[in-house]
Amino acid sequence: MAQPSYKQFCPVAMASEILCTRWTLILLRELMAGSSRFNDLRRGVPKMSPTLLSQRLKELEESGVIERVAIKSEPNLFEYILTESGRDLQSVIDTVGQWGQRWVESRLSLRNLDPSLLMWDMRRNLDTTPLPKKRCVIQFLYQELPVSKKHWWLVIEPDGETDLCWADPGFDVDLFVTTNVKTMTAIWMGVDTVSDAMKDDTLVLVGSTAIADSMQSWLGLSPFAATERRVP
Repeated sequence: MAQPSYKQFCPVAMASEILCTRWTLILLRELMAGSSRFNDLRRGVPKMSPTLLSQRLKELEESGVIERVAIKSEPNLFEYILTESGRDLQSVIDTVGQWGQRWVESRLSLRNLDPSLLMWDMRRNLDTTPLPKKRCVIQFLYQELPVSKKHWWLVIEPDGETDLCWADPGFDVDLFVTTNVKTMTAIWMGVDTVSDAMKDDTLVLVGSTAIADSMQSWLGLSPFAATERRVP
């Protein structure tokens, strides 16, 4: 069902009719982070139904924010690409994210824990520069989760290509990371650090000393982790 119009000529009202529907800003965040295929977008918004995702993509396309482009190598598949109008929203998404990091109480954010989304974001933002120039395999073990969601693997190839696996990829593991989802999410958000979590025994690293020592550097943190927090 179409969003009711605010019936105001104000540009804020007109922009809100496009941008302030449920999930739209989150979907734009994913598009700006580099996701362009439907299944990749779904991984970035796992709580959003496929039907609603399709609807929001169609609405953004009709508004000129994105365009749907056939993939040359796979003509039956499509990518969703930001137009000039869509790219111009980058500063809007950045400002909203920075405001949320600065002013929203972190305890509220840390109620919404999702290991699959966390690992997807970490994989996407990983900095491979500090890692050895070889295949590196890092296994995460979330102690409190059921077996089906407990184990995750990041496989980083020498060229920087990174895969996220939820089934054992069969490679030797260079670093075992044992923690809980809340601690790892807090580190990803910039609320906690690797060294402090290790001191609190909520993060245990076993394996390559070089990879463990540089974890704070290579770990894929939130783009807003560096924003100064002002919430008491």
